Amino acid sequence: MSTLDVARAELALAVLYLNKAEARDKICRAIQYGAKFLSDGQPGTAQNVDKSTSLARKLFRLFKFINDLHALISPNAPGTPLPLILLGKSKNALLSTYLFLDQFVWLGRSGIYKNKEQTELIGRISFFSWMGSSICTALVEIGELGRLSSSMKKLEKELKNTDKYKNEQYRSKLQQSNERSLALIKAGTDIVVAVGLLQLAPKKVTPRVTGAFGFVSSLISCYQLLPSPPKDKAF
Repeated sequence: MSTLDVARAELALAVLYLNKAEARDKICRAIQYGAKFLSDGQPGTAQNVDKSTSLARKLFRLFKFINDLHALISPNAPGTPLPLILLGKSKNALLSTYLFLDQFVWLGRSGIYKNKEQTELIGRISFFSWMGSSICTALVEIGELGRLSSSMKKLEKELKNTDKYKNEQYRSKLQQSNERSLALIKAGTDIVVAVGLLQLAPKKVTPRVTGAFGFVSSLISCYQLLPSPPKDKAF
């Protein structure tokens, strides 16, 4: 491929990435928590960026609760253990609740809904729902990593006298393991962010700590949404 062809391919991937509302939301999220880290809860430009970006992001999430509502009533993959099914459905229910309530928070913050105390209460309930969904996500990922580890060890025994990294099934499971490990790290950072936003441990999880963990979580989300580069065709 020529340099121009490579540039075109990379720009096409960038356009594909930025056309996703979810990707734009996560980029804005990185900006929001980066500003929170810089402001450390103190008034100023960085805090204004944090608050304005937070409000703007809520528009990206209007009616997004339908996605997890659909996942809640969808069948699970065959062979999934019952505890993981229940945790997964709990995650969907809690995340859907968070996204649904977040719409009312947006109405209050934008001035359409005038009851400030009610808006703050709904906001706290929504954050607790999000924290609960993050905890469920972490537990699901731990369970799935355990299942993957067992199946990989079994496969390693079968491939004892061969190069396991040349086996397509092993490479696929290894990739799944890496993806789930990253998802577990993200869920862990999101739990810390939720604790910070709810001020459950204000002395330990300060606005700066919340901003740092939120920024890392946002970068992981941005990475997870990257489109796969096209494979070179063999001639």
